[in-house]
Amino acid sequence: MIRVLSVVVILCLSLHAPATGAQSKPLDDIRGPIERGVALLKDPAYNSPSKYDEQREKIWELIHDIFDFRIISMRALAREWRSFTPKQQDEFTEAFTELLKHNYLNKIQGQFRDEEVVFLEQDILTDKQAIVKSKILRQQTEIPMDYKVVLSRGKWRIYDINVEGISLIKNYRTQFKSILAKDSPEELIQRIRQKALEEKKSGQPNA
Repeated sequence: MIRVLSVVVILCLSLHAPATGAQSKPLDDIRGPIERGVALLKDPAYNSPSKYDEQREKIWELIHDIFDFRIISMRALAREWRSFTPKQQDEFTEAFTELLKHNYLNKIQGQFRDEEVVFLEQDILTDKQAIVKSKILRQQTEIPMDYKVVLSRGKWRIYDINVEGISLIKNYRTQFKSILAKDSPEELIQRIRQKALEEKKSGQPNA
């Protein structure tokens, strides 16, 4: 799971649009924020440990803008989502977003090595859903990657990523289903909050 998330995060911040299909609306909406994220990672002004938190928050602003964490949360819980109260749904989304935030940022700042991403094609499934197919070029390795995007609040946003046939959402869904088979929604939310705090602490420069 850690390997998959690492690949996902690096992919999201090492994107280069292809020569063909670059004007398609899904790519237009994610390309700008991602290119700014890459610039932040490469900017020598952030090499100092004192700039670590500033860089982290700026990168997060860009990530937060191109992912729909509400939809990610709904799909990660699947049918269990309906068993949560509206308050629990909000609390779960907030906690899960915080966990993904620190998990992603830890890997982005610690593992970015100028990987290259080449887009192959995109499939427009409906007027609100599409799949963007790509591959990651890492040294002598090519890793297939599919973005699932949805038209949300007037923009195309990512709601799932499939790496080498493995879905980010399905991985979490399996974990959450196992926990909810024994524990309550409140207990799951608390466990996610605790894990998010651990990830946040581990991401500090001197941790």
